[in-house]
Amino acid sequence: MSLSGARLIVACSVMILAGTAGAASLDDAFLSARDAARTGNSRQLDLLAPRFKGHLLEPYIRYWQLKAQLQTRDAAEIRAFLAANRDTPLSDYLRRDWLKLLGKNNDWAQFNAELPQLVNDDLETTCYALQARTSSDTLALREARPLWFVARDLPGSCDPLFQALVGYQQLSVEDIWTRVRLALEAGQVGLANRVGTYLPKGQAPDAGLLSAISGNPAGHLNNTKVELKTRGGREAAMFAVYRLARTSPQQGAAQWGKIAPQFSEDERSYVWGMLGYFGAMRHDPAALDWFSRASGMSDLQLTWKARAALRAQRWPDVLAAIEAMTAKEAEDPAWRYWKARVLKMQGRDAEATALLKPLSAEYHFYGQLALEDLGGAVQAPTAAYKPGEKDIAAIAARPGIRRALELFRLDVRLEGVREWLWAIRGLDDRELLAAAEVARRNAIYDRAINTADRTVFEHDFGLRYLAPYRDQLKAAARQLDLDEAWVNGLIRQESRFIAQAKSRVGASGLMQLMPATAKWVAGKIGLKDWQWSQVTEVETNLSLGTYYLRHVLDTLDGSPVLASAAYNAGPGRARAWRADRRMEAAIYAESIPFNETRDYVKKVMANASYYASNFSQQTQSLKARIGVIEPRLRDREKSLGDTP
Repeated sequence: MSLSGARLIVACSVMILAGTAGAASLDDAFLSARDAARTGNSRQLDLLAPRFKGHLLEPYIRYWQLKAQLQTRDAAEIRAFLAANRDTPLSDYLRRDWLKLLGKNNDWAQFNAELPQLVNDDLETTCYALQARTSSDTLALREARPLWFVARDLPGSCDPLFQALVGYQQLSVEDIWTRVRLALEAGQVGLANRVGTYLPKGQAPDAGLLSAISGNPAGHLNNTKVELKTRGGREAAMFAVYRLARTSPQQGAAQWGKIAPQFSEDERSYVWGMLGYFGAMRHDPAALDWFSRASGMSDLQLTWKARAALRAQRWPDVLAAIEAMTAKEAEDPAWRYWKARVLKMQGRDAEATALLKPLSAEYHFYGQLALEDLGGAVQAPTAAYKPGEKDIAAIAARPGIRRALELFRLDVRLEGVREWLWAIRGLDDRELLAAAEVARRNAIYDRAINTADRTVFEHDFGLRYLAPYRDQLKAAARQLDLDEAWVNGLIRQESRFIAQAKSRVGASGLMQLMPATAKWVAGKIGLKDWQWSQVTEVETNLSLGTYYLRHVLDTLDGSPVLASAAYNAGPGRARAWRADRRMEAAIYAESIPFNETRDYVKKVMANASYYASNFSQQTQSLKARIGVIEPRLRDREKSLGDTP
């Protein structure tokens, strides 16, 4: 090789290294700018900003600068940013921030000019919008009224609306008591006290008393001098009863039985409904009796009446509860399915089939059960359309998709997800599948799955039910005799196959292991020099997670439903939720008292069916897969200690 040729290679190498170093340096600068924005360090942000002139992520730097000093920025400057950045969610974030500032300043002219262009509002903005309308039209207050009946604190922008509702006598004293009850039902004593200030003078319940009851409801009920002559006193006593029932429904019912005659019929009905609700949540056999003494129940209470009736196999009560629900609640797949089941038992086959047919076309747990009830078999639909390379390249070239990919590369996942969601707004099915393929090729598996999951008519279940680590997982599952379709279904629900995934409670990795569980399993399998940092390594995480899954499966009768519940909520809870007699696994799953776990178990088991179909495994019905749940064996359970 000539000297000049050698020099050229060296020069090119230096240029490549310099470019790589420059890119890495710019990555660090972006992360530093993000940190500066989070900590309010505007000076550091301004120093870094010039480096991003013309950069793909320059809109983020500019957004952070504007947001930090929004109150002093000129309206023209804000509008210029909004106009130039319509293709990113940052425009919507800045507009929403600006609208809140305008609302706070009662600048309704500019507020009304900008509001129509806002895509995603929130409660604070909604209340400012209603304030803007009520400033010229008091009839708009009617739209604020539904906001009152919420069992949580609302933004301060809603307070003027509530004060106006009271002033114009559009909120009655009974309406105020209703929200006090809603707050107390949710355990929000502070909110109940604040709502109580809207009551006429002298009628609000004693704030100190409610706080004391929250900590010791039995103590209040055992007090022989409990005051029941005033509305506030009676509401406090009722609160004490169902507060006690949260932990001991039987004690709550016993205490209520002693004092109930001193209350009105409506008050008695209300408390019996609350006792039924808390009793059903704890699978107390008396819950249905308590529900039978209540009337005018909420959807939440009716759903738990239906679940209690399912566990007791009191089918007429199941149907009665479903038919008493609001139309919106009754449309939930669970209640359409169980209503059809009851109708079929009653010989009303045509009505049952009318419910099952449309349900069977839906891709979820109850859709699969409905399909099987009609004699069909669960299979992943064949993909009729695959995007071509030009289609994929066209989607990948969109600025929003490019920004999202860059943010994911930097592991700035929150902003990456938001940018991705904004970029795929309004895409048709074929474009969504192309976007999902872009995500898959970039190993952003959660976006690939979630994007493919949005299609309405054209589906690709290979993308919806990705198995990017199938080779590693197949080996781990075979070694422990686990169904790989089930394990993939569980991982899809846990992490969407993001190896670095971290939950808000501290779980990490593909199988979302908690530190204590990972350490316990590492000891069991003899993993030497175990360090928590290893939990996001794919093979290590799969080894630990599958071992723990096998362990809970073995201790829970080999039931994948019980094991799935245990994986999410702990083995002790999964065992405690069983009944004293055999039950359908679908009833067990539907009557899990934790919303998250109930949803989790149904999705994991439905996922497993589609993975089995994708893997061309022997077809197994969902009903066969989930089986039945055997009764509790109390003596045996005492010997089974919980693992971490």
